[in-house]
Amino acid sequence: MQCRFYQQKKCFSCQWLDRPYHIQLAEKQNKLLQQLNQFKPTDVKEPFASHETAFRNKAKMAVLGTVEKPILGIQTENEMVDLCDCPLYSNSMQNILKLVRTFIRKQELVPYNINKRKGELKFVIITESKIDDKICFMIRFILKSHKFVDRINNSFKQLQEKIQNLLVVSINIQSNHAAILEGDEELVLTKSPFLPMTLNGVPLFIKPKSFFQTNTDVASNLYKTASDWIANLPIYSIWDLFCGVGGFGLSCVSQGIKKNIQLTGIEISPDAIECATKSANNLGFKQLIFKSLDATQYAIAEQKIPDLVLLNPPRRGAGKMLSQYLEQMSPNYIMYSSCNLSSLVEDLKWLNNYQITKSQLFDMFPHTAHMEVLILLKKKSAHENKKL
Repeated sequence: MQCRFYQQKKCFSCQWLDRPYHIQLAEKQNKLLQQLNQFKPTDVKEPFASHETAFRNKAKMAVLGTVEKPILGIQTENEMVDLCDCPLYSNSMQNILKLVRTFIRKQELVPYNINKRKGELKFVIITESKIDDKICFMIRFILKSHKFVDRINNSFKQLQEKIQNLLVVSINIQSNHAAILEGDEELVLTKSPFLPMTLNGVPLFIKPKSFFQTNTDVASNLYKTASDWIANLPIYSIWDLFCGVGGFGLSCVSQGIKKNIQLTGIEISPDAIECATKSANNLGFKQLIFKSLDATQYAIAEQKIPDLVLLNPPRRGAGKMLSQYLEQMSPNYIMYSSCNLSSLVEDLKWLNNYQITKSQLFDMFPHTAHMEVLILLKKKSAHENKKL
């Protein structure tokens, strides 16, 4: 991938950009093999590659510069860098970033100055989704206070007139002078807070504060692979822990023969659970339950053991307590999707009664050292444990 910001030494977010993409994949695969070797995996598949450009569905831009000349990008030690032309984003996303930049100037939304602690507009976050062939968008303005809420509320329709399928516009209030992207208060200005998207025929929804994978194409293949791996296994009940908006669990039960599976999705975020429930209702599945709870506390309190536990935790991993409890509870299968190889390995050390039957690297984050890894664990038989 060619990037003038990297070549001009203005942005180093893509630390591996000077390495050919096939070398990047090979290095990640070698690291994965080295880390998983101690667990003797049965099958480690070839990596699933990403597009090298235009793969990110979310742009998180600091708002810098002045009212007369706002900048959407990053601030380095030497300068403020406008990244509206960043090649990680599609042409449509780049165009929208420029339209938003113009909107900020025309509405005189004062950029927040970190050093002076003055100004109002801290960040702009734009999310792109796809429904069949239609591209839709969500825009969030992160403000220091309520000072410009009415101004944005009275003018955001100007953006909707210029941006086709701009479905969600919201304001987040983040009043702290700290390296925190968003605050607790979210003001949705549009009629609906839901940005829809379709992956593998499954309708999904994203609210402003919901998490979703930043690489739509790779996420789609990640979910499909998870569904394919369990399609012929004797699984009739699933816990989807850290379920987010429900992508993994809904993909796994949406196959025709799997409609009678009992799925329970657990996620701490109420917004994400609202999205997952909306998807389940749209699909018409009756045996799907989504609850806003702590995943570890739910698992430990629940008595009935499912056939499969899906794990898709944040970077810190599932953790010792949950991993140990799963080892003790002993479901027949565990499917673990991780964005942090180190925490995955630490969690696997607590799952001694399981064998990795399948593993695959999904390159969710090209040009960086980060990777997404999917593994399927099967409970060892009494004979296999005795051999150990």
